[in-house]
Amino acid sequence: MFFWVLALLLLLLLCGFLWNYKRQLKIANVTDKYVFITGCDTGFGNLAARTFDKKGFRVIAACLTESASKALRAETSERLHTVLMDVTDPDNVKKTAEWVKSHVGEKGLWGLINNAGVLGVLAPTDWLTVEDYREPIEVNLFGLISVTLNMLPLVKKARGRVINVSSIGGRLAFCGGGYVPSKYAVEGFNDSLRRDMKAFGVHVSCIEPGFFKTGLSDPVKTAEKKLAIWKHLSPDIKQQYGEGYVEKCLNKLKGTTSFMNMDLSLVVECMDHALTSLFPKTHYAAGKDAKTFWIPLSHMPAFLQDILLKQKVALANPRAV
Repeated sequence: MFFWVLALLLLLLLCGFLWNYKRQLKIANVTDKYVFITGCDTGFGNLAARTFDKKGFRVIAACLTESASKALRAETSERLHTVLMDVTDPDNVKKTAEWVKSHVGEKGLWGLINNAGVLGVLAPTDWLTVEDYREPIEVNLFGLISVTLNMLPLVKKARGRVINVSSIGGRLAFCGGGYVPSKYAVEGFNDSLRRDMKAFGVHVSCIEPGFFKTGLSDPVKTAEKKLAIWKHLSPDIKQQYGEGYVEKCLNKLKGTTSFMNMDLSLVVECMDHALTSLFPKTHYAAGKDAKTFWIPLSHMPAFLQDILLKQKVALANPRAV
């Protein structure tokens, strides 16, 4: 009996070693490979553009503003090109894809990183209107789909990679508003695309960051948006929630800074592995909170999720319970 247990343990160790070795195998050369990244004005996209430029990729960075585009070009090599693109403008996306096609030529597009996103308003569902949901869904979902569909022929030509930046909000609904529904939908689009593209040698990966300190997650801006909606709510809704509710919500938002990830490179490292590994993962959890709390919690029964989410809020700020 002891022999069989020992043999099983050795087999598991060997499998683990081979699996890790397999994950470490990289593509041979990156200097002839084009990568298109959306949302490069700030945050993950900006850092990714600068990082992959240093690694030797031929980066095409999509920015929303001319000022961000100019600043990025000033910090990078002559290999990097910027384009102005609004992912919610179909004509703009189509024209950009045509320019990229003429630029990359027969090599095609090795990597498409769909990173552009907005947070929108985070508030209880009955505070919101359809318009409050529209912006994050237009940018995070339809914008991502629009860019993917226009760039996909180029990725198929290169037998390359599509990397979609989702969120732990695509695995677990922790707030009201359009952000979480948009990310849940991104997860569904990602998985269907991944299965459809297998026959063409295209790898599709999804990155699920936890809470990171970026302009997107600024607690002050989030609180201001929530307070603005509160001020225009009907007296009936305000009475239902109670006047002290807003103060509790603002304390919760301030408390989130205590467990935010500060190192944006954790997300870019996931992008790098998805771009360069011979065997990229299908999903990447980025950030200590994503790996140790949010992703495991997403697999638990709903009643446990509700209890643990409430406890996490209490740990972040006991006054907010």
